[in-house]
Amino acid sequence: MSLAAETTVSRSDLAALADSALTGAGFATRTAAVLTEAALFAEDRGRPEVGVTHLLDYLRAAESGSLNPAPAPVLTRVAPGLISCSADKGPFHTGFDAAFGDLVEAARSLGVVAFVQSEAFASGQLGWFTERLASAGLAAVGAVNSNALLSTAPGTGRVLGTNPLAYSFPSGAGRVVTVDQASSATAYVNIRRAAEAGESIPEGWAVDADGRPATDPVAALTGALLPFGGYKGANIAWLVELVATMSGANWSVDAPPFDAGPECPSVGMFLLGVDLTKLAPAGPGRIGAHLERIAGLGIRPPGSPRAEPRAAFTVADPVLATLREYAARAPHTPGAETP
Repeated sequence: MSLAAETTVSRSDLAALADSALTGAGFATRTAAVLTEAALFAEDRGRPEVGVTHLLDYLRAAESGSLNPAPAPVLTRVAPGLISCSADKGPFHTGFDAAFGDLVEAARSLGVVAFVQSEAFASGQLGWFTERLASAGLAAVGAVNSNALLSTAPGTGRVLGTNPLAYSFPSGAGRVVTVDQASSATAYVNIRRAAEAGESIPEGWAVDADGRPATDPVAALTGALLPFGGYKGANIAWLVELVATMSGANWSVDAPPFDAGPECPSVGMFLLGVDLTKLAPAGPGRIGAHLERIAGLGIRPPGSPRAEPRAAFTVADPVLATLREYAARAPHTPGAETP
């Protein structure tokens, strides 16, 4: 199967198109804005599978009823440094955005803050959440679960989600270092993309429905993903499962799929933020200097520095066509044109 043709689109045009598409699908203004911001964040970091293409999952879920496009998250301060959020079946982004100011204020006052979220749809790139906290000067760790896609070992069925874990640290002079990785050997959307493109996948990524190693992504979609690093990766997926569901969110095995059906996955999130300056005023600069020293020894430091915003992106034509279809439904503003 040949790959779809692609078109280069400027950042401003792509942002406007994505926002219009979400608005056309009934998304609330602020929810559309943060989803667009998160999609471009992923594109900037070379993660298109959870970038603009992933917006199609949100658009279709809003149509199917599994995602509330205009949620009203409910925030509860459970304790001085613990904030809980019921996402009202919306994306994690809306609840986090509503809580962001309170999270930063609590961390600066108490030194540490935790945020848990339940009744949510899906996260996209988790690093968007932790890096936003780090941009406010906090060291941040995040975890979310998803519907069950992961087998803990070959021969077993789906037990856990891909359950990503992310962390971001401010490293001085406005710099942020972020690591964001799934507990699975690869992301589910990469298996789906390979199936759509007619490509094979490496052995070790997934098993088929009978628990046998799969290199055919279509067979993998009916089977299960595998954890990275064997049982050690599975243990990290279990850690994510336990902390992400502390709010009462669905266990992965109980969560409906995010890309099919009318039911919201209602999965959970956990975020921890620490004000480094409470421990050492020069903490972020110290981290930056250490990472530079490690790099000077020829060793790649963990993660990567914050990416500079790109001026343009290459997007598959079918994705652009779908975005334009939804954008055409948005209320028309005199003088405005769809990119």
